[in-house]
Amino acid sequence: MKTFVTKNIDETRDWARDFAKSLRAPVTVALHGDLGVGKSEIARTIIQTLCGTNTVVPSPTFTLVQTYVAGDKRISHFDLYRVADAAELVEIGLDYAIQNDITLIEWPDIATHMLPENTIHINIDEYENGRKIIVR
Repeated sequence: MKTFVTKNIDETRDWARDFAKSLRAPVTVALHGDLGVGKSEIARTIIQTLCGTNTVVPSPTFTLVQTYVAGDKRISHFDLYRVADAAELVEIGLDYAIQNDITLIEWPDIATHMLPENTIHINIDEYENGRKIIVR
């Protein structure tokens, strides 16, 4: 387990850029934290680091998943906040993504039974004027 403290959004983005460079498919990253704590911003920064800074990264809150391709890398970004039934997870391709892609999952609790043992869990909490990021 490693803990990082960022003082502002720029430091949080810097951390996410460094973290992104370590990711190799297949890998699953579960992003945990309250509403507004920065899960989407971290996911966006990871995707833009791997796909290019001009990549448009909308939140997948309503589409549930957005997929990106950068060279030989495929990145799947899931937001499971609105998923009420775990059976939907196969329908939206979570099982395929976990086996093949760099998979980023916001609100992963409903998918706990599907997450591989080596899933990287990132807990994000507000901390003083910044964020505390715990990676395990």
